[in-house]
Amino acid sequence: MSQDGVHLQTSLGYLLKEASSALRAAMEEVLRPLGMTVTHYSCLELLSQRPGLSNSELARGAFVTRQSMNVLLQNLERDGYVTRPAEAPVGKVLPTRLTPRGRASLAKATVAVRSIEIRMLSGLTETEQTAAFGILQSMIYSLRDSGPTG
Repeated sequence: MSQDGVHLQTSLGYLLKEASSALRAAMEEVLRPLGMTVTHYSCLELLSQRPGLSNSELARGAFVTRQSMNVLLQNLERDGYVTRPAEAPVGKVLPTRLTPRGRASLAKATVAVRSIEIRMLSGLTETEQTAAFGILQSMIYSLRDSGPTG
């Protein structure tokens, strides 16, 4: 960085955003034939790993608004991928779970998404992959746990 602004060619933040965009585009490309978006896939994956998540928890995990997630969940429920109780067992939270159809759909999508991750990492050695993982985790930690500087 210089005093006259951010130079995009040397900005790590810009490069991360570009990598994120390239990853999302590649994921959308392999998910589209399966009738899914990245958000749809993320929702199913989150529910597979943590059944019973609420709309708010799913929205945070998929990086979308609660309203967007609610619309997606309504569509997923209508199409038979997830199930939610008609009434909240406790409080206002409607815990969401995958149906057998949702699990089958997720299995196909996981293979497609994994192929993108393998492609993304193909130019890195195992040591470089481990280092990149640690560096990215450190960046996330620094941004989430530190207040504004300067």
